[in-house]
Amino acid sequence: MSNARRGTTWRLWAWGGLAGGALLSVLWLLWLLGSAPGGVPEPQPMVTILIWHWPFTDQPPELLGDTCTRYGMSRCRLSTDRSLLASADAVVFHHRELETRRVRLPLAQRPRGQPWIWASMESPSNTHGLARLRGIFNWVLSYRRDSDIFVPYGRLEPRSGPAPPVPVKSRMAVWVVSNFQRRQQRARVYRQLAPHLQVDVFGRASGRPLCADCLLPTVAPYRFYLSLENSQHRDYITEKFWRNALAAGAVPVVLGPPRATYEAFVPPHAFVHVDDFGSARELAAFLNGMNESRYRGFFAWRDSLRVRLLEDWQERFCAICARYPYLPRGQVYEDLEGWFQA
Repeated sequence: MSNARRGTTWRLWAWGGLAGGALLSVLWLLWLLGSAPGGVPEPQPMVTILIWHWPFTDQPPELLGDTCTRYGMSRCRLSTDRSLLASADAVVFHHRELETRRVRLPLAQRPRGQPWIWASMESPSNTHGLARLRGIFNWVLSYRRDSDIFVPYGRLEPRSGPAPPVPVKSRMAVWVVSNFQRRQQRARVYRQLAPHLQVDVFGRASGRPLCADCLLPTVAPYRFYLSLENSQHRDYITEKFWRNALAAGAVPVVLGPPRATYEAFVPPHAFVHVDDFGSARELAAFLNGMNESRYRGFFAWRDSLRVRLLEDWQERFCAICARYPYLPRGQVYEDLEGWFQA
């Protein structure tokens, strides 16, 4: 599939203290804005984005007025009012509701030339039913960097104040898991690692569930967090990395896409990758043998950068407006499944 069909590929490739963080923010802004004559886009009219069904709930948030100003995007309105189908500038469909058939596509009422957007933050392993969506969608919103509307689970941005101190950690490693399946690669990694490393396990799968506000305080005393993705796919780096580890102040031990993908988002010494070791025993020896000085080196990025979580679906949908003037009209994903599984 051509670059135009896949969307603009965005990549972060510069680190070095504050300068790296500033460049990251500039690149993020440029990616959102796209390119425009003279470098400054012309003022745009109000853009209306119709959300056909709010993700995972029948009770969408209240959406009033210029909805996206709180996220730095003016003249962008989100709405769940389906009576706007004929006039909306674009319509978004979240895949989970399409997959479960809670929502039907209004194909017979689709206005000619109206862009339709397929949205999902799930991995291909947890996404089904794409084969019946051929030739329908014009743009994609996902965590994939080659999406038309690229929305990661998190990012680093320049810090405005002093960095928080790295506290002395009293415990070794922790893993929070709700859906434990023995066949998954992350389950195999844990089973191989546990005999050689003290790992405390929380979450529904362990019978020790954590409330929403309990996760970060629970993880904070640990040196390492097992950021093991439930499946390994291109660019699939979730809240297990951004929130559960980095935001909680633990060093992430990652299982997911290759190291180079993580390094497109964070400095190379901000995490430990499972693939860097020949065995779980070797990984455990590295973690157990780390002295305090080397451990603190994993937090050097916090001197100039901070974690920015992108978990709010309203913010994710508002990102459409920033990209809207620059997205290719007439583009169609003839094989959405083939693109997403690549």
